[in-house]
Amino acid sequence: MEERQQRIGKGKYGRVLKMARKPTNEEYEKTAKITGLGILLIGALGFVIYIVREIVAPWILKALGY
Repeated sequence: MEERQQRIGKGKYGRVLKMARKPTNEEYEKTAKITGLGILLIGALGFVIYIVREIVAPWILKALGY
């Protein structure tokens, strides 16, 4: 186990792992809110595309005589 810990500092990502720390509650909450908002926005965009494809597009094609 000690040998593994010593190798951490020598690898590619050793410096990053040494600098890494546990986020504070405030940082964690902010990250969770932003991530949740992103998921909701992507879901809403997908729903709008679905509505356009299922309802609006056939209506337009019907109006054009296709």
